This record gives sequence, C-alpha cells and structure tokens, in this order.
Amino acid sequence: MQADVARRAFPLQDYAAIGDGKSLALLAPDGAVVWWCVPNLDSPPLFDSLLDPSNGGFFTVQPVDGFRVTRHYRENSNVLETTFTTMGGVIRVTEALNSTLAGRLPWCELARRLEVESGTVRMRVRLVFGTRAETVSPWIQQNENGTIFHVGPVLGMLRASPNLRVIEESDRAITLEGTLRAGESGLVAIVAGESQPLGVPSIEDIDTRIQLGDEAWQTWTKGLRYDGPYREHMVRSALALKLLLFSPSGAIAAAGTTSLPERIGGERNYDYRYAWVRDAAYTLDAFLRLNQIPEAQAALAWLVSRLEEQGVTVCYRLDGSPVPPVEPLGLPGYEGSLPVVTGNAAGAQHQHGVYGDIFQAASLFVEGGSVLDQGTASTLSCIADQCADRWRQKDSGIWELEELEHYTMSKVSCWQALFRAVQLAEKGHLPSTCVPRWLRERDRIESWVNEHCWSDKKQAYTFYAGSDALDASMTLAAYFGFPQKERLSLTCTALQKELQHGPWVYRFSGAEKQEGAFLACTFWLATALAKLDRQEEATRLMDQAFAQLPAGVGILSEMVDVKTGDFLGNLPQGLSHLAVVHALLSIYQADATEESGR
Repeated sequence: MQADVARRAFPLQDYAAIGDGKSLALLAPDGAVVWWCVPNLDSPPLFDSLLDPSNGGFFTVQPVDGFRVTRHYRENSNVLETTFTTMGGVIRVTEALNSTLAGRLPWCELARRLEVESGTVRMRVRLVFGTRAETVSPWIQQNENGTIFHVGPVLGMLRASPNLRVIEESDRAITLEGTLRAGESGLVAIVAGESQPLGVPSIEDIDTRIQLGDEAWQTWTKGLRYDGPYREHMVRSALALKLLLFSPSGAIAAAGTTSLPERIGGERNYDYRYAWVRDAAYTLDAFLRLNQIPEAQAALAWLVSRLEEQGVTVCYRLDGSPVPPVEPLGLPGYEGSLPVVTGNAAGAQHQHGVYGDIFQAASLFVEGGSVLDQGTASTLSCIADQCADRWRQKDSGIWELEELEHYTMSKVSCWQALFRAVQLAEKGHLPSTCVPRWLRERDRIESWVNEHCWSDKKQAYTFYAGSDALDASMTLAAYFGFPQKERLSLTCTALQKELQHGPWVYRFSGAEKQEGAFLACTFWLATALAKLDRQEEATRLMDQAFAQLPAGVGILSEMVDVKTGDFLGNLPQGLSHLAVVHALLSIYQADATEESGR
C-alpha cells in the first residue's frame, strides 16, 4: 500500500467504526476517516469521501512511505488500534471518539494518538474538506489559538502535538508532517461543534480521554451477561449496538451511514440513520437479556414518548421528529452506486409489524422486573385496540415494499401484539377492560393465517396471502411464539431449500436478482431452528456463518454478496448485530426471560 494515494473505495468489510454515543465515524484501512457526521449521527457529513471519493472530505493519518497495515479493536472496547509497518519502523495509531466519565462532551472530539514501536517513521496528516454536494463552501483560517475550520454551521479546530508541523495549507485543506522515533509519541485531533462557541481542550486532556474512554467501554462490557460460545462475536455486536445508541434521546439508529448499495451499481440505496420502532424493540430485548437495564429503559422510554407524540409510526429521526421524505444528493456514490439520498420513504408507510414490536418490547421490560407507568399503560391499551381494528387491512410489510399486500408476517405480528397485550393485562400491567376483544381478535388472526397463508404445495407459510413466494422473516414467528410449531418447522425447511445459499439467506423469493443475502436472516433462521427443537442444525448454521463472515474488525453490514463474499449495504447495521445477539442467547444461553410466556 502506498502512502497518500488518491481516495478509493475499499470493500465494506474493511471499514471500522468508532463513536461517542452521539456521532459515528468510519475509518478506512489506509488511515483515513472517510465518514463522520457532526455533531450528530444523522447530521450532514463533515467527511464524506466514502460517497464522494474525488471531491469529498477526509482526515488521513499515515506514513509518508509505503506501508503495511493491521487493525483491531482493543479487547472489550470500541477504541481502535491501527499499526503501520514501513521499511523504517512500526507505528501504532490509537483512535477514538472521546467522551468523559461524566458523559458526553459538549463538542465532538476525534482523537488519534501516534506511538512509534520501533525504528523511525515519518508521518503525514492530511485534512481535506468537501462541499457536501456543493451546498457549503468550507474555509480554514489560522488565529492565535490554532487552526480553525468552518464547514457550513460546523466550527472546528485541528489540534496537533508540536512534533507534527504544518507544511501546506489552502482554504479547504491542510497537511502536517513529522518524524517520530522509537519511544516517541504524538497526537492529532479534531474538536468540532455546530452553531455554538467552541471550547478547545489541551492536547494532554484529549490524550487522557482516549484511555478513560477505553476503560469505560471495558467496564460496560464486563457487565454483559453471556458466557456461551462465540463470546467475542457477542461482545463486538453489543459494542456495535452501543455505537448506534443515540444517548441524547435513547433512540437507536438502524445504521451509521446512508446510500451504501445493496448491490454494487444498483439503485437500492437508502438512508438508515434514523430510528425504527422494530430496532428499538429488538435492542431493548437484547440489552435486557444481556443485563443492561439502563439501555433497555432508555429504548422503551424513547419509544413510548414517540407513540404519545406522533402515534404509531414505522420510524423517526433520532431527536424524535418525523423522518423527512427522500431527497437525492449530488454525490457520485460508493463505487458509483446511485442515488445518494437523505430521508426515507418508510416514514410515511404503515407496517403492522410495528404493533408486535411495541408489545414485545413492553412485555420483555416488565418480565425483567421493571414496571410501566399509568400513561404508558393507557397508550399501550389504545394501540392494542388499534391493532385489533387494523389487522385485516393490507400493509407494506416488514420489508417496506411499495406493494400493499396481506403479508403473512404482518398478520403474525398483530397476533403477537394482542397475545402480549392479553398477558400484560392479565398480570396487572394494562387495563383489562378490552381483554375479551383482544382474545377474540388474536384467535381470529391465527385462524386467518392458517387458512389464507399456508401453501400445501410449498409446505410453508407464504410471503402473503395468495402467493407461492417465501419470506425469510417468517422465522421470527418461531421466536415470537406463534403456536404452529409443526408448520413453522416445515416453513424453515422450505426456506432452507429456496432462499439459503451456503449459510446466507435472502429476504424473500426473487430478492437474489437485485440484492445480496440479508445477514440478519441467517441468524433469525438459526434462532428459529433452535426454538423448533432443531438444535444441531442451528449450531451448524452458526458455525458456518461465523466461519464465512468476511475478514474485518467485526463490524457487520446489512447484506453479503454470496458470490464475492463482500459486504453490501449500510454499516454498522443494527439489525445484523441484533440478530447475532439474539441467536447466540437463544441457542447457547436460554434463560427465564426468554422462555417466559412462550
């Protein structure tokens, strides 16, 4: 690998992510930060060369001479270590988005510590700002306090130790170089905020916070309640989910990026930097089962607040406001894959699956020993009534399709919602006035699904009523406890025959023509097999999946190309990591919470 090459796209599995509970940055293996939205995860990007390799912004730290590179996260931490090996020496770069022991900083602080392990290494720091698709005009200035930059409303400062000196500067870029020898260290950092005065910490304070952050991550990880196989995958997935947890509100972003393609050169490119009700419910479930109560409560509190403010909606912005409509951006895209967009059409859809997700979250919350307030109980009762009214209608389904149909999994999700609502009422957590109606509609849904969505020909539940297509999300019905174990087992067998390729599983019949296999579906299938008393198959599928995951630092994308083995889609993808967590817990560490009421 040569130093300071033109920006190019790496396979998606080669990117690493760091975060601080508010923003998230992606780092390429050549030492470049290629994606970082400031100050929030869903803000416009400060660095965007991931989607604009020619004119986008980036922040590179790398040797001047050619190098080889290895990377890994510190054990039980989201602090990244990158080691560059050159002809003259070896240098380690430790990278983090900093916070404090008291919580988030009032600014964003991206820190990169340089430590020479052997020999002598000449390092180059390159900071370049893009124009955000010609929407801003960045500029850099020097004043008595240091190097200041302005990118739209973002004000920031470049901080560097004295052994890294400016050698070149323009209105949009700055380059520093320095020669470091064995035993020497340096530090370079960006401190940035939006539409506010900027407090600038010392180099020493920034450096100290790298270690403090690492210790905080390790302390949190030690509290994860899991002692089964593949613990390293469990820990990395839990840490990835923490990167997506937007701590100011408790929302969890579906992913950290926008417009990374589901097929290279394809048009299925979406903005996932928003919070889906589904992800909030699954995250609450995961954190409860891992004994992380504060994160679980934050997820439920966020969800209930949104329901009270806006009613039942598929997704929200991280601050709780409505998701904006899709708007194209004038960027060339990853590997030329267009369009690049902000916004998401799912914000205007209706999906019955939301009902099941809401009540799954509330039920697991109280099963863990927590309690619901009266306002939440009243809101949930109204939602159960709404579900009892609407389940007969068509919807967009879990896969957010434009075609409205009687999707089988949507009906099962309505069954799940009413099943859980009845349980909550019978245990004194919800008003019991409407329980008889909820019971009747729950049983009607089960009968309707068995009459209209079962195919004798396929020996499986189909994608939607009247179809012979299959849907991998039906594996979730086993996890949710839908009372048709024999038919669900036959459905899993049909999915294995038609949608599974190696360990990887496509979302539904025909999906292979336009996208990669959906990573979460593999782990949902493994979970379902375990639930359906097919434990040996479940463990074999987990072994195959972990053996064939693309090599990287442990960050999962949305999909995988079954032909090349490369990741596809936005990353880190919360649903993929959630599916890993649930599969490991369900297959290797069944507990009382998991079995309760199922």
